[in-house]
Amino acid sequence: MSGHTLDDIRNVALVGHGASGKTSIADQLLMRSGAIKANTGGNGQPFLDSDDEERARHMSIFSHLAHFEHHGRRINLIDTPGYPDFVGQMVGALRAVETAVIVVNASAGIEPNTRRAFHIAGDEHLARMIVVNKCDQDHTHPDEILTRLREAFGPGCVALNVPCGSGPGLSRVVDVVDPKAQGDDCPIDPKQAHQELIEAIVEADEELMAKYFEGEEPTAEQVASGVTAAMQTGSLIPVMFVSATKGVGIEELMDVLSDLVPSPAVVIHHATDTDGKDVELVPQADGPFIGQVFKTRIDPFVGKLCYIRVYSGRLHKDENVHTVRGGKAFKVHQILDSQGNEQTAADEAVPGDIVAVAKVEDLHVGDTVTNNGSTMSLPPIPFPTPMIGLAVEPKSRADQQKISTALHKIEEEDPTIRVVRDEQTHEMVMQGMSELHLQIVRDRLSKRDHVEVVTHPPKVPYRETVTGESEASYRHKKQSGGAGQFAEVHLRVYALPPDIDPETHFTRDRYAGLRSSHYDKELNFAFLDCVSGGSVPNQFIPAVEKGVREQMEHGALAGYSIRDVAVALFFGKDHPVDSNETAFKTAARQCFKQAFLEASPALLEPVVKAEITIPEAKLGDVTSDLTGRRGHMQGMETLPGGMTVLQATVPLAEMTTYARTLSGMTGGQGSFTMEPSHYELVPPHEQQKIVAAAKSNGHSDA
Repeated sequence: MSGHTLDDIRNVALVGHGASGKTSIADQLLMRSGAIKANTGGNGQPFLDSDDEERARHMSIFSHLAHFEHHGRRINLIDTPGYPDFVGQMVGALRAVETAVIVVNASAGIEPNTRRAFHIAGDEHLARMIVVNKCDQDHTHPDEILTRLREAFGPGCVALNVPCGSGPGLSRVVDVVDPKAQGDDCPIDPKQAHQELIEAIVEADEELMAKYFEGEEPTAEQVASGVTAAMQTGSLIPVMFVSATKGVGIEELMDVLSDLVPSPAVVIHHATDTDGKDVELVPQADGPFIGQVFKTRIDPFVGKLCYIRVYSGRLHKDENVHTVRGGKAFKVHQILDSQGNEQTAADEAVPGDIVAVAKVEDLHVGDTVTNNGSTMSLPPIPFPTPMIGLAVEPKSRADQQKISTALHKIEEEDPTIRVVRDEQTHEMVMQGMSELHLQIVRDRLSKRDHVEVVTHPPKVPYRETVTGESEASYRHKKQSGGAGQFAEVHLRVYALPPDIDPETHFTRDRYAGLRSSHYDKELNFAFLDCVSGGSVPNQFIPAVEKGVREQMEHGALAGYSIRDVAVALFFGKDHPVDSNETAFKTAARQCFKQAFLEASPALLEPVVKAEITIPEAKLGDVTSDLTGRRGHMQGMETLPGGMTVLQATVPLAEMTTYARTLSGMTGGQGSFTMEPSHYELVPPHEQQKIVAAAKSNGHSDA
């Protein structure tokens, strides 16, 4: 597509914390290279922040693809949002590149998403470099920043350039790759920085090290190739100092991106075959086409755009390809080269290219796309699990049909948004990374899709059960002229332990008079026929079970579904004329509710496994807070850079506002993930509150 060979392509993602200046750097790179004109974004707006919501909020929300030429090479550049709320955009972008450029704000230093970006890029086995931006601001100390970077990310953080002057006095940068590097008023000594760079390079190359110890200095070519090789292995994290506002250091950054970062030609990616075996994916233009979708965008004019990184082979316009996931073939009618929001048609894409294809509805983020019957599959993209939920419903009936379509579009564009229908609470729940994340989705539904929604915190999916046993009887009799209704039901209710073996558990020794049992593993529920003497005709016994199940679905204590019970029908009465299925269902519901409430009823609450990453200095505050949330510590792990990971189990009800609390306790440096673990009994005092709340909300059974 680009007219460049594989060796002359570079794929780079700008990542890091919000407000570090990633988009400003991207704009400078594009303008300096001539890819765009100055102020192309209009009204001083960044060229790449082209979404209306981004411009209104003055922040990046989506990743944006652009490209520029320098030294005869094409650099594909992906600018990503910096706030943790939009981390999914960064994760997707990192899958498509060989190099992560981690941008650090010189004034703020290392921030939460700085660390996160660094570690995610490492997990993807990418080359990493750090660009310290805003070096022209007051109270910036490049030497101290370099020290802190080494403390957080290791001694491999080595300067490639050093600033001359600091703060508003910043005038230029000195390239320390040059052995003759020198400059006045440099907070970091250029000669010392050059020496540190040489030592970092030779440590990664045994042959160079041997010559170096013999007194032979590496040549300029050896230094350049050494930087690239050491970046690939991860032993070197080059650090550059720039000011996007002043344009200082931008030309030098362009040189590094074109000349020193690894090309796709030297990076081996991995896939799996149909047997699940690991396969090296060699980037060959004449091999089978293999690519992966890493991003989707709904364009108001073009429609659905799927962004694909090409790893092997060629993709041609009007070619039939298929996804490994579904095997369904589709035709690629258009291949598009993206410069921000602007699209240019292309005839083909080659290994290393990043392109978009339009209007392919069966294509989704993470899909491996291929041709010629290849079944190799690239690893799934490790998007984080959304942590925050909001119940959502349309404000008016007119939007009932539109809301599903609109939410589906949102999910397509953002893999960290998940919309689920909670089978227990019957709510549609929209899950995202933060309150801000979900607020922006609500605004997008309103402004773009013209769907107004009402949101509220989702209900916690409690369950009801019993801890004892009891029996009850209920007679249903209705006579109002014509055919009447009559049924009498006698039931016993038992607590049913989890993980029973239904083949051996249900015996006459345990359940008197047992004739047959129906066991539901999903609900851990058993209906037991213990009727003697035909007191309940056989044709009405299924109606009794139906009535019990209906009441279980609606609950009896606080309106939550019932689990972990065994119900035995042991006696009843019928009427030769007035008994029917409806009468026995009604009697069974009322009898079961009565017996349930007399069998020491209890609530079960969902418990999650939480992993909480925090600064070590905040350990005491966070563990104390978790204890107050009825959490139980399960383990702890120390990470480099003064961070700690806590493992704990915590009731889900205690985590609904945890993101906000954790951010406040840690100054925005804490993050957490959680996943369902198990259910356990709610403490009596908490149960009283929940039941009282159910009564106040009008639950008739509470």
